[in-house]
Amino acid sequence: MKVGIRNASAAVIAAITVLAWMQALAQVPAPADTDRRAISAPRTEPGYKAPRLAIDQPDLTGVWNNSSNTRLTRPASMPNLVMSDAENAKAQAANPSNIRLKTDDNQDEKTKFDGKDLAGGRGYNAFWIDPGNSYGFVKGTWRTSWIVEPENGQIPFKPRATGARPQGRGTGFDNPEERSLGERCIVGFGGSSGPPLNNVLYNNNYEIIQTKDHVVIETEMVHDARIVPLNAKHGPASVHKYMGDSIGWWEGDTLVVETINPHPNGGSMVQLSPGGKITERFTRYSDKQVLYEFEVDDPSLYTQVWKGQMSLNASPGIYEYACHEGNYGLHGILSGGRENDRKGIKNAPGGRDEG
Repeated sequence: MKVGIRNASAAVIAAITVLAWMQALAQVPAPADTDRRAISAPRTEPGYKAPRLAIDQPDLTGVWNNSSNTRLTRPASMPNLVMSDAENAKAQAANPSNIRLKTDDNQDEKTKFDGKDLAGGRGYNAFWIDPGNSYGFVKGTWRTSWIVEPENGQIPFKPRATGARPQGRGTGFDNPEERSLGERCIVGFGGSSGPPLNNVLYNNNYEIIQTKDHVVIETEMVHDARIVPLNAKHGPASVHKYMGDSIGWWEGDTLVVETINPHPNGGSMVQLSPGGKITERFTRYSDKQVLYEFEVDDPSLYTQVWKGQMSLNASPGIYEYACHEGNYGLHGILSGGRENDRKGIKNAPGGRDEG
């Protein structure tokens, strides 16, 4: 009889232990729940009240930076939007950009780090690049992509709508107009000027300037200045600006900017059809951050409206972008094309020759 009671007591204890374990598991949010909570979290840090300018607008002015290992889309190796502190530290240590910062990839075709070969490519050495040394920290959580919808963190292209830009005529060697806008010092590289804003290899600096009737978003990469009139109407459809036709207004403490009709070969990395629009929202999250949100609505190109969140972090100042002064590279590219012409070598589209 005593043995039976002892066994029964053990069974009860085991059942209670299993029940407690199941209840504990139920209280741990699933990754999808964690992602949704992070996305829908308030636009401001708890208890924070944005300072206001004399013109009675929330103060977004200053220099901001979005350097980060986070990119627009999510890597396949990172299925969830939100990372824990431990996951973030591990991801930072493995990120190729961070590894290259510890090497000089300008010297050899291959650079070794911890026994691994990294493509050198004789490009920038590590001194000049500044891609960011951490992942994006948005509304108090580490992020694996700027895209928050769809849940997979990918651009929801329609079939055959790949986002490829129209190509100019010629080979790329005939006229300066055939070269990219970045090579010609017209807009920044990699879509840094947007919309939406994007972070690139270095110089991820922005300055926001406010007046009563306009906001200027200045991208230091090639000095792009997007002038946004407030409470205005869009301009004529026949005018295609490189960064699109932007107008803005205030919704409470959030600056809303709507952009349509960008030049098809403009500064953004995001394609937009004549009927599409991009809506951005700027909200002062804390003294050290501006929360930047965007959504792309274009049924012609995408299967759904897709959205993103990013943090713009306070920066002490701007390091001037001036590496294209003189732009001798463009002169050399075209001179090489003329030399090939003289030798009867055909310049192939895409920047190669068929000699």
